[in-house]
Amino acid sequence: MILNRIWIGMLLIAIVVAASKLIFWHDINVMKEMIDSLSSSAKVGFELSLYLTGAMCLWLGIMRIGEDGGAMNKLTKAVTPLFSKLFPEVPKNHPSIGSMMMNFSANMLGLDNAATPLGLKAMKELQELNPKKDTASNAQIMFLVLNTSGLTIIPISIFALRSGAESPTEIFLPILISTFVASLAGLIFVSIRQKINLFNRVVLAYIGTLSLLIGLLLYYVVMHPEQGEAVSIIVGGGIMFGIILTFIVMATSKKVNVYESFIEGAKGGFSVAIGIVPYLIAMLVAIALFRSSGALDGILDSVRWAVLAMGVTVTEWVDALPVAFMKPLSGSGARGAFVEIMTNFGAGSLQERIAATMQGSTETTLYVVAVYFGVVGIKKTRYAITAGLFADLIGIIAAIIVSYIFFAHG
Repeated sequence: MILNRIWIGMLLIAIVVAASKLIFWHDINVMKEMIDSLSSSAKVGFELSLYLTGAMCLWLGIMRIGEDGGAMNKLTKAVTPLFSKLFPEVPKNHPSIGSMMMNFSANMLGLDNAATPLGLKAMKELQELNPKKDTASNAQIMFLVLNTSGLTIIPISIFALRSGAESPTEIFLPILISTFVASLAGLIFVSIRQKINLFNRVVLAYIGTLSLLIGLLLYYVVMHPEQGEAVSIIVGGGIMFGIILTFIVMATSKKVNVYESFIEGAKGGFSVAIGIVPYLIAMLVAIALFRSSGALDGILDSVRWAVLAMGVTVTEWVDALPVAFMKPLSGSGARGAFVEIMTNFGAGSLQERIAATMQGSTETTLYVVAVYFGVVGIKKTRYAITAGLFADLIGIIAAIIVSYIFFAHG
């Protein structure tokens, strides 16, 4: 398992680096710092779980209202014309269409627990249409890349992790923009390989409209940089409250007991938050040791030196790179890296905001490839991994640029 190797590797490297500093540089403080980091990282993990539990209950309750009110079904119907053009090899009424739409809808609404089984179901149904059972089909690759590019409307887990910040949802708009750019990059990459015409009127109507709106928004913030943070809060908050209001209105019109629906959804928040804590603490401990030994700082300082040598003078994003390194491999690993950055630099710092935007702009590509293709016995993935990692890279770059646009003048 990749994550197991990474975790062990980080611990071993930290110990070797610390021993070298002690033996060759006579640094007697390094061991004390590493021991202190063990207890402090575990304490941070526990304290964060208190914020995490309340926030997860809140957002999962709201999401449950959306589910019961039919928001996911409406979203599925709204994007069906677009996906019929992107999956030309899949018959119009094939069951995989519905499963894919539900998977994308769940991902957009931040319902990770619901998205994974729906995604596996979609992959199995697409496998029925696959003439070469050991080789990924065009439709399977398109589905996987769009899945791993991680288009998200409401990043629940990131809001929960930022519960201690002054404005936990201020990164909503930067994440929305970055994840859209990542998804668009993945779509273009796969469409070129599969010779799909993106200049079709239906495709242009969807993608062109979204691109125009995001372009205009970014243009305004670039022209008025001092208003970037305010725009993120006001526009992002407006969209979020619009979604919540829509959920409530739709649920009410369907005679759903909104209060009970919220309570049922919120009940799941506690178990989800508690389930995350052991993984979070495990990664926090490994990353804390890796940093306190000097290994992580050595890597980041090397990157920072190289960036400065190229004439780039803004380097706060370098401190957020551990999230970018971990995200394609492991969601819990990236989550731990983000929390460690938030602890070191503070919630609301530019480094933390960049890390949060990175966290929301990409998916765990290698993990998803392994699980989704593994479940149907695909051995030849063709260009799926390349396309997914390309989308991740573009998402990370977009996260850095967008974060500076919105927050560097805050």
